[in-house]
Amino acid sequence: MPAETRTSASPAPVLRSGTRAPAGIVLLLHGGREDGLEAPPLLNLPALRMRPFARAVRRAARGRRVLVAEARYRHRGWNGERADAARDAGAALAALRARFGELPVVLVGHSMGGRAALAAAGDPAVRGVVALAPWCPPGEPVAHLAGRRLHLLHDETDRVTAARDSWAFVRRAREAGADATGIPMPAGGHAMLRGARLWHRRAAGLALDVLAAPPA
Repeated sequence: MPAETRTSASPAPVLRSGTRAPAGIVLLLHGGREDGLEAPPLLNLPALRMRPFARAVRRAARGRRVLVAEARYRHRGWNGERADAARDAGAALAALRARFGELPVVLVGHSMGGRAALAAAGDPAVRGVVALAPWCPPGEPVAHLAGRRLHLLHDETDRVTAARDSWAFVRRAREAGADATGIPMPAGGHAMLRGARLWHRRAAGLALDVLAAPPA
C-alpha cells in the first residue's frame, strides 16, 4: 500500500487504497478542535473515526479506479483566521495533484474537517463535498462553491455542531450557485456511532456519485 510521510512544513496525505493509476480521488478530512496549535496526538481519535468511511468508499468503488486518501493536519485546531485545517486540506490537494496530475476530487469531511472541505472546495479539481455533521458557523464564505455539488449530512440531535447551521449553509450555497442538499440523518449524534453503517454507506455512495457526475 502506498503511503506518504508527514512533515511539519507540508503535511502529505496518507493513501489508503492501492490503485496506482487512479481516475479520481476521494480525500477524507477528519475533525479537530476550535483552537489548538499543538500537533494532533499519535492516538488521533478523529482520524481513526474516518477509517470506516475509507473502507466503505473502497468497497463501494470496487472495480473502479478510485484512490482514497486521508489529509493530515499540522495543528489540532482551526485557530480562528488562521484556518489551519483548510490550509492543510489545500496542501493535501496540491500534493495529490503533484503526484497524480489533474484528477477530479471529492472531499469527505467530518466536523472541523467538513468546514475545511467546504472552505477548500474552490480548488479547480474539487467536484464536490460530502460534509458529515459539519461545523458551519454563520457567515462562512460560499461564493467559491458555485458549480460544486454539496451534500451536508447531519443528525438534528447533534449537540456539538448544529444541524440548523448546516441547513442555513445549504440555503446560502444554493443562492451562490452550488448544487447543495441537506440530508437529515436519523441517529448518530456528532460521532456518528449509532447507525454508523448508514453514515458510512450513504457517505460513500454520495461521494462516488459526485465523482462520477460530469463537471459543472
